[in-house]
Amino acid sequence: MYQKVLVPLDSSELAECALPEVKKLAGGGFIGEVILLNVVEIDLMGIPTTHTRIIDINALRNAHLDKSRKYLEKIQSRLISEGIKVKNESLEGTPAQTIVNYAETNAVDLIVIATHGYTGMKKLMFGSVALRVLHDSHVPVLLIRPESCR
Repeated sequence: MYQKVLVPLDSSELAECALPEVKKLAGGGFIGEVILLNVVEIDLMGIPTTHTRIIDINALRNAHLDKSRKYLEKIQSRLISEGIKVKNESLEGTPAQTIVNYAETNAVDLIVIATHGYTGMKKLMFGSVALRVLHDSHVPVLLIRPESCR
């Protein structure tokens, strides 16, 4: 049995492809608790240097984290209604490294993460958070392919 299962979500439908597998595991009694994790990455690089307004970085950070919490609360509510014990975390950082660090520092037993299915040039250009987590994690990782949602 996996006492703690981490499910990283990036607010996309593809990332949510991991949820049916998590529900199957929970329904079979293989999961004690699900932790939904959304990592917020604040990127100021896209703001033009000619931008004249002062940017309140704390307000920007708080807005992104509030949006993240609301997103996770909706999913948490759905899973709780199905009898699954769930908590959620919204953190700021670099997605892959934050996921790996969270899993290690919080005694996570399994990470269930959907891959966006990038191949070829897209994979080289955009990278893959799921593959970086798979490579860097000392916790077992269950990769869910996007085809499983179609």
